[in-house]
Amino acid sequence: MTLESSAQPNRKTNTLDDFWMPFTANRQFKAKPRLLESAEGMYYTADDGRKILDGTAGLWCCNAGHGRREITEAVSQQIAKLDFAPTFQMGHPLPFELATRLAEIAPPGLNKLFFTNSGSESADTALKIALAYQRAIGQGTRTRLIGRELGYHGVGFGGISVGGMVNNRKAFPLQLPGVDHLPHTLDIQRNAFNKGLPEFGIEKADELERLVSLHGAENIAAVMVEPMAGSAGVVLPPVGYLQRLREITRKHGILLIFDEVITGFGRVGKAFAAQRWGVTPDIMTCAKGLTNGAIPMGAVFVDENIHQAFMQGPDGIELFHGYTYSGHPVACAAALATLNIYTRDKLFERAIELEGYWQDALHSLQDLPNVIDIRAIGLVGAVQLAPNQQGVGKRGYQVFEQCFQNDLMVRVTGDTIAMSPPLIVEKPQIDTLVEKLADSIRQAQ
Repeated sequence: MTLESSAQPNRKTNTLDDFWMPFTANRQFKAKPRLLESAEGMYYTADDGRKILDGTAGLWCCNAGHGRREITEAVSQQIAKLDFAPTFQMGHPLPFELATRLAEIAPPGLNKLFFTNSGSESADTALKIALAYQRAIGQGTRTRLIGRELGYHGVGFGGISVGGMVNNRKAFPLQLPGVDHLPHTLDIQRNAFNKGLPEFGIEKADELERLVSLHGAENIAAVMVEPMAGSAGVVLPPVGYLQRLREITRKHGILLIFDEVITGFGRVGKAFAAQRWGVTPDIMTCAKGLTNGAIPMGAVFVDENIHQAFMQGPDGIELFHGYTYSGHPVACAAALATLNIYTRDKLFERAIELEGYWQDALHSLQDLPNVIDIRAIGLVGAVQLAPNQQGVGKRGYQVFEQCFQNDLMVRVTGDTIAMSPPLIVEKPQIDTLVEKLADSIRQAQ
């Protein structure tokens, strides 16, 4: 049967049937949809008119809240002026301006920007740059990559290869060869209900030394980790852990890549987690908050010395990599407007200003039924629940659904409820969020 002969011109429009939703239990959703129709400030409006408190900044991305007029106007003006221009052997002013603005807020030295369209693309780009750099400096045997258990680096084959979330990997067994994983840092037995960074676990960074001994430093190109693992349920780095990774990688000539797609743009209290925790990687990825979620865009920050290694030899293309929409003019306009809001409203500082209140509020849930851990830093937090008899993830999904019925949007990963409210959140809204979450936890079986 050809596509033409199977066409159905009389199909109803606006049904739920044809959209294959990403990372979604499609059958459960379509049996009981949760549809959002508009958004402003801290709230979504559902299709039934209810105001839904946004406890997740959309999908970790709307850090400045919803419906920001400045972004809308910048996008509207730019699409009318220049809707698209190629950046392959051509250019337009905005990505150059944006790169300069981003370099100003980045950790020192990370001042070369490669633009992508998502966190997944940023992760794969960072890995490709790392491998190409090792070849450029005559270290072509350095092809092995190291990720971490419970890590999430998007859905490209590079990202899922170094990533460590089982469900993201097991259906796609064709992955990059030569990849190892460090152990994750989630240690509920020793660190449960700890406020701030976990006290125990720095020794898990020393597993990198074992991998160096096993494979030889001359064969390892890069280590890629999230400073804080968000998608796995807010897994925090133990005190001193990131510093130890930095020491080991520098000692052995291995590049350190931070995936800051979630932690970037104020989530943990500085522009980037690298600055909050005083560790500068060689390469750093971002996306999400770069445009406040308004237009898809990502970026890779590269150390100036790495970039310079590519700028040698005869004239010509230095890196055979890129995307049609790298540095898209409308996305750049959204990003520039977003940076203006972050700066003007001092949003990068908000997470530290509210951190103590946020932590106290979440830890007030400690004595609720089935709560086995609470983790919080900056303006991100997680409440981990014990699995019920139906299996892992069932209780968490119940709480997630109940929260939405209670006019609150949260994230669920297994039996962990994750929250990352927009940085414009006020204390009364934190109180409301925690009250609604507590009520939802009590109602779960």
